Amino acid sequence: MECVFGLVGDGFALIAADSSAVHSILVHKSNEDKVMILDSHKLLGASGEGGDRVQFTEYIQKNVHLYQFRNGIPLTTAAAANFTRGELAIALRKNPYLVNILLAGYDKDIGPSLYYIDYIATLHKIEKGAFGYGSYFSLSMMDRHYHSGMSLEEAIDLVDKCIMEIRSRLVVAPPNFVIKIVDKDGAREYAWRESVKDAGIAPA
Repeated sequence: MECVFGLVGDGFALIAADSSAVHSILVHKSNEDKVMILDSHKLLGASGEGGDRVQFTEYIQKNVHLYQFRNGIPLTTAAAANFTRGELAIALRKNPYLVNILLAGYDKDIGPSLYYIDYIATLHKIEKGAFGYGSYFSLSMMDRHYHSGMSLEEAIDLVDKCIMEIRSRLVVAPPNFVIKIVDKDGAREYAWRESVKDAGIAPA
């Protein structure tokens, strides 16, 4: 019951994702970070099969770093999104990755942007978007409350509304969410919204 959603505000973009690692009827952990800091000014939120998600996002991250090392300049957000889309398109004809991606970034001359990339290599630049079962509720909340030029406080309030709606309406709702933002100061973790803490291994 995964959920990844994001939006663009006034001078920033953010991505929020659930943090549950689930297989079949089992919850393996509830603090899995599904929003990767791709580089200093990019975020990549992913949903999909656990192995595909980890392998593909790490592959993209390392190639983005490699480009910067080789050329001395980072990829723009649009270039990173097109590279990611291209790799998914190539894999689609060989061994597909079952992974859906929201890629957010901040470019000096362009500002914040958000890209939607699904598992069949569809690419769109968007203002707001979501993947997973939680998208049924988060998209409707964003359709109702989102407007362009949102302040950070308004955006976080909307994210909290989306999380509350998912928790109250989804039959097997993920308990914990992580929120990350990217702006002119870089990509960073903003907050966690937790209702369940990982207890860890009980002492013998």
